[in-house]
Amino acid sequence: MKSAVLQLPGLNRDRDMIAALTKISGNAPVTIWQTETELPDVDLIVIPGGFSYGDYLRCGAIAARMPVMQAVKAAAERGVKVLGVCNGFQILLEAGLLPGALMRNASLKFVCREIKLEVVNADTDFTRAYAKGQIIRSPVAHHDGNYFADAETLKVIEGNGQIVFRYAEGTNPNGSINDIAGVMNEKGNVLGMMPHPENLIEAAHGGNDGRGIFASALDVIAA
Repeated sequence: MKSAVLQLPGLNRDRDMIAALTKISGNAPVTIWQTETELPDVDLIVIPGGFSYGDYLRCGAIAARMPVMQAVKAAAERGVKVLGVCNGFQILLEAGLLPGALMRNASLKFVCREIKLEVVNADTDFTRAYAKGQIIRSPVAHHDGNYFADAETLKVIEGNGQIVFRYAEGTNPNGSINDIAGVMNEKGNVLGMMPHPENLIEAAHGGNDGRGIFASALDVIAA
């Protein structure tokens, strides 16, 4: 399957994401710049982490209003899979592609450490390589990862199975409501998550717990 990585000023995890997609699929993803409005024919678009536009206004707010995001929205409406990691998650929320909001960490401090995730929904295009309830490791590195949704929205996304990942075993690093670490849209083709699975995909990283997300999305799960 073909993939693409979005590049915006201030994003600094694009090389990590390109490396992960290349290693797992065997094919290098194409890159998409902020001003592009005609996207290549791909099956997966990834928005990596970093600090797009210096995180001015709100994290992801400026990036969400770049011309390329209109094209990403149109692609998502057609069913193309979209994955946003960390700042990418913030961008997807600001663009209205996912419900809820991300606020400042409850500690008011930047958090950079390894946490544990529970796979809440294993029946998605991003998690088929895992089992429901499986606990996996993943690094986090963010200052504004405190996920919040109002009571009505929370009831809907919980009921629809849109919560894909939760922070597990008391490792919630930011105060996210209901320990939510990853959310998808109702259609199931857009996923946003704060942890960085691209940094735990091979032995050189100290483990490969994050590999399943990309293997699932790229449909390269070993039989």
